[in-house]
Amino acid sequence: MRTDFDIQTIHMSSYRTRILTGIKPSGMPHLGNYAGAIRPALASAQAADAENFYFLADLHSLINTHDPARVHRSTLEIAATWLACGLDVEKNWFYRQSDIPEITELTWLLTCMAGKGQLNRAHAYKAAVDKNRAEGEDDDAGVSAGLFMYPVLMAADILIFAANKVPVGRDQIQHIEMARDFGQRFNHVYGADYFALPEAVIDENVATLPGLDGRKMSKSYDNTIPLFCRPAELEKRIMSILTDSRAPGEPKDIEGSALFQLYQAFATAEETTAMRQAFAEGIGWGDAKKRLYQRMEAEIAPLRERYDALIARPDAIESILQDNAHRLRERYAKPLLEKLRDAVGLRNLSAVPVSAAENTREKTAVPMFKQYREQDGKFYFKLTLGDVLLLQSRGFDSPKEAGQCVAALKAGNTQGLGQDFVLADGQTPQALADALAYFAQEPS
Repeated sequence: MRTDFDIQTIHMSSYRTRILTGIKPSGMPHLGNYAGAIRPALASAQAADAENFYFLADLHSLINTHDPARVHRSTLEIAATWLACGLDVEKNWFYRQSDIPEITELTWLLTCMAGKGQLNRAHAYKAAVDKNRAEGEDDDAGVSAGLFMYPVLMAADILIFAANKVPVGRDQIQHIEMARDFGQRFNHVYGADYFALPEAVIDENVATLPGLDGRKMSKSYDNTIPLFCRPAELEKRIMSILTDSRAPGEPKDIEGSALFQLYQAFATAEETTAMRQAFAEGIGWGDAKKRLYQRMEAEIAPLRERYDALIARPDAIESILQDNAHRLRERYAKPLLEKLRDAVGLRNLSAVPVSAAENTREKTAVPMFKQYREQDGKFYFKLTLGDVLLLQSRGFDSPKEAGQCVAALKAGNTQGLGQDFVLADGQTPQALADALAYFAQEPS
């Protein structure tokens, strides 16, 4: 028993957390996209204990973009942007969603698990319905099935590569919860842990850059600075940033200053301190804008040069995407879909008859943890052996807490968990120990 536990410990310590980041092709990114999403994502890609998946969500883009030339061009521009900004394709996965056909097949399998009522509550669909009602239109006027089914495709993106963590904005948390629900439901219906359950990662420190008019930098406000605009255009836009009427020599506030916030997003701590002092001493707005231009151009210039070289070689970008897609399909996607097809009964007709296969499965039932959410809003798990309940957890406030408890039990560590679960009626501590021993021997 001690040896089994040691083996499991080694497996767990060598396991790398899988982090998945979706990138929707939506035209040339601006500096706000770079500082708020691209730069922090690439910084996290340096972690040695993580396996990072970055994908171009071109299938998602079809929901609201029906111009094929724009879809094609945007995909090329976004791919070139991430590569120019330093995405290392030797250490990270970088692929195009549409190059993994198993994602669309998995989408259908998950569609058969997804409740329509749950999809009715998806934020994007509800917003479209609310807008139609406010305008006196039919609830579903202008709503495509693509918009309605968006959460299922997103769930397939996540579950197919067993992503543990998915960095998202707060408006996307619901989609991660849906992915968990669909995966749990499939695991429960077909009696095995086919899917790992992901967690949303919210970075409270993500930079939100102001635009030229002081509002959040956004294409919808037409106040952006394109990431790879030419130096003259970059300087022109920076010089157009709105400032107040305080003259040179008058102290200036950094609070609420779009110019200072933009500078801080690109400067070192020492440079930021110096600019803060300059504001206090009354630097002229023109001089402050020149400093901002020089600091931005110093960081963007080498990226722009790489971008220009990449965009001129679309064949090289295509080769990278195709190579990653091929290796991902062979290593992860195809083997998983083979298991899922067998699980749901999409089998070779010359294989073992279904009835015999089901009988074999019943005879070889294995212990399985099942996580779920109850109507009280709390998260629970239970351990079963076939149709027999072995233990039942208490309610947890978050899926992460429940998942941590499950992970501890699978690792054979029951110390301090006495208040987190109870044995089912008729079960003994030895029966629990026997069940947990299975996980110690199970390959990771």
